[in-house]
Amino acid sequence: MHRLPVRAAALLIAVAAAAPAAEKLEQPKVVVAVGGKSLFYYLPLTLAERLGYFKDEGLDVQIADFPGGAKALQAMVGGSADVVSGAFEHVVDMHAKGIEVQEFVLQDRYSGIVLGLTKAKAASYKSPKDLRGLKIGVTAPGSSTNIFVNALLARDGLAPDTVSIIGVGASSGAVAAVQKGQVEGISNLDPVITRLEKGGDIVAVVDTRTPKGMQEVYGGAYAAGCLYARTEFLRKNPNTAAAMASAMVRALLFLQKSTPDQVIATVPPEYYGDDKETYKAAFLKNKDGYSADGRMSIEAAEHVYKILDAFEPAVKGKKIDLKQTFDNRFVETALRKHK
Repeated sequence: MHRLPVRAAALLIAVAAAAPAAEKLEQPKVVVAVGGKSLFYYLPLTLAERLGYFKDEGLDVQIADFPGGAKALQAMVGGSADVVSGAFEHVVDMHAKGIEVQEFVLQDRYSGIVLGLTKAKAASYKSPKDLRGLKIGVTAPGSSTNIFVNALLARDGLAPDTVSIIGVGASSGAVAAVQKGQVEGISNLDPVITRLEKGGDIVAVVDTRTPKGMQEVYGGAYAAGCLYARTEFLRKNPNTAAAMASAMVRALLFLQKSTPDQVIATVPPEYYGDDKETYKAAFLKNKDGYSADGRMSIEAAEHVYKILDAFEPAVKGKKIDLKQTFDNRFVETALRKHK
């Protein structure tokens, strides 16, 4: 048996000691709940999955798709999901209820939600007061699309029960609900909204796909779609959370540097079906709303709290330490790695 010279052996030991050891994942298999995976709101999640970024991090991510964000939240609270790709509003609401959850990757800085009305109703719409008595379709009761309607009503001093809220999902069922006259208005996201606009089924009366719409509805910086989990999960699984954040940050950076055609070539074909051009048009309407780096700001959290404080019983008047609602450490580590 050949022996290494002492000097060479010492050199190998020194190199091994200097090389950073790969962080072992506490929980390689992660179940992520999402409320309407095909919506543009959740596009970074789809891209991280389709581009193999989760696998690159050693993760086996299983995505459970639900009709709306409220259902995805229930899955996490009930223990059948570890992480939610959903609205930051739910994080604030959970803190108000004494349940510790934290955002750890911001996906969207615009909510991207549109309130659309049938042509007849849109013609007479001047303010949220004109929604009184209408049947409004949302992805699911309690979801961000429902919260959006409540926020608009509260701005005019109206209670949430001023309208009838009907869950219609986040895909073809939502389109059908409008076309069949089951609802007179819809609060939803793309590609659903662009499909309805193109077909002449609705007119957008409030649109947060634009900076102007975001300012009018929310008043400034906002936190919309994000990854969040129980604070305990993040504390027990820091390497797993860091791996999730790394994959998602890569997806956000991919979004920033890629052409629309490159992005569309990455998503499942069923997302656009036989109408790729409408899907592309919808993507272009939403492109500016994605977070550039995954970071969360205290200003964005404050605006979310302010919106919920106007109408949400659990949040109204409740003192919440908003610094405990998000954790940027995982994203900061990912940015040092990928930028």
